[in-house]
Amino acid sequence: MSNRDILKNGLENLGISVDDKMLNDFNIYREILVDWNQKMNLTGIEDEKEVYIKHFLDSVSAVTNGYIKDGVSIIDVGTGAGFPGLPLRICLRNIELTLLDSLNKRINFLQEVSKQVGIDNIEFIHGRAEDFGKLEEYREKYDIATARAVAGLPILMEFCVPFVKVGGYFVCLKGPNANLELEESKAAMDVLGVEFIEKINIELPESDLNHNILVFKKVKNTPDKYPRKAGKPAKSPIK
Repeated sequence: MSNRDILKNGLENLGISVDDKMLNDFNIYREILVDWNQKMNLTGIEDEKEVYIKHFLDSVSAVTNGYIKDGVSIIDVGTGAGFPGLPLRICLRNIELTLLDSLNKRINFLQEVSKQVGIDNIEFIHGRAEDFGKLEEYREKYDIATARAVAGLPILMEFCVPFVKVGGYFVCLKGPNANLELEESKAAMDVLGVEFIEKINIELPESDLNHNILVFKKVKNTPDKYPRKAGKPAKSPIK
């Protein structure tokens, strides 16, 4: 099976209706990723098949069970090379996407990918979650906040939950330690105003990686003091 077919079948198995433009967009994304990766550290994975499975399909797996669907507003916090936000936007053309990253070079990369694949309605934010989560125009404004393994779960929650409106979801892509991290996050859930909904086990084609999606629902407003100032969440996570 060709790499393109692995990608196509993988997307269709996630319920995405695939066309040639979508597959071409992913191919362009990977080419720019590999090209820019020579000058800056975006990914440890460059092989086409590996990128398709471990970055693109892994990102799009966040649609499982329907929390992320076309038409919702999403902020991807600490997006890095655009995962999971940009692959989701390539597949779901009507999501309102905001990509936030603290490194300007990564934002430049994401703008280049978006331009090359012809997406013009993404908001790019160069900045820290701790700062933007306090601002009225971003705080509690999104249906979904998402993140892929940028920090331990209690820290991630403090970065992401302030962006989510009450009734919305924090959808977090995690590796094999999800259960342990959930245990460590009970205080943070309570303080920040979310409740745990479910853990979804994800099986990727031709891969034995153990990936999980953790879903939390925002049930009450996050207290004004969160997120705390830059550096504080990582130094002393909510316990």
